[in-house]
Amino acid sequence: MKHSIIDLLIRPGAFFQNAMNDQESLKFPALVVLAVGIAGAMYGFLIGGLTGQLLGGIIQGMGTIIVLSAVIGALIGTFIFWLIYAGVFYAFSIVFKGNGNFKRTLEFTGYGYLPQLFGTLITFIIALYYIPRIHVPHLSASAAQNPDLVTEAIKALMHDPAMMELSQITLIISIVFLLWSANIWIFAMQHSRKLSPRDAALCVGIPVVLYILYMIYSMTVI
Repeated sequence: MKHSIIDLLIRPGAFFQNAMNDQESLKFPALVVLAVGIAGAMYGFLIGGLTGQLLGGIIQGMGTIIVLSAVIGALIGTFIFWLIYAGVFYAFSIVFKGNGNFKRTLEFTGYGYLPQLFGTLITFIIALYYIPRIHVPHLSASAAQNPDLVTEAIKALMHDPAMMELSQITLIISIVFLLWSANIWIFAMQHSRKLSPRDAALCVGIPVVLYILYMIYSMTVI
């Protein structure tokens, strides 16, 4: 990593123009994505702990399984999304006759994850404040025989005022830092696939906007 992190965050055009002179390498982007994944796993530990506390009384050991699933899922999911984002951007760029290999696109997309590290850490810190204020319903082992009771308890947890406020704040932070990443990705696609600013903006903007709309929709149906 020879170039300035500050350039990546606030002058991505200059950063990627200089990075094009270097040999392709996934080392630093993978470390960025790993850091985001670890931060996401920390947040997943907190949220998974709530669900684990809710369902832990039904089946012994269920709470531990839920927490581990949340942590591992967040960590692995970050790398999966890295591949998905890069693949979607690359596919869109084909429409605009982009020129450049997928490895470079994957590399530059990984760099663009850096703002989301900040966003996830902020979310984690905020969650530390809200988690103790969330009321978790108690379920006994007998609830395993009554799926409706479990469903109602999960709904009660999700609609707890502190939980809803945390979810809304998390959504806003996620969108803000995703848009910051999207700005970086536009320059990443412009240089890695040799696209015009307009075409690069479309390659990144369309899938990102669609994903943001999906995030908002998912929040409204909770």
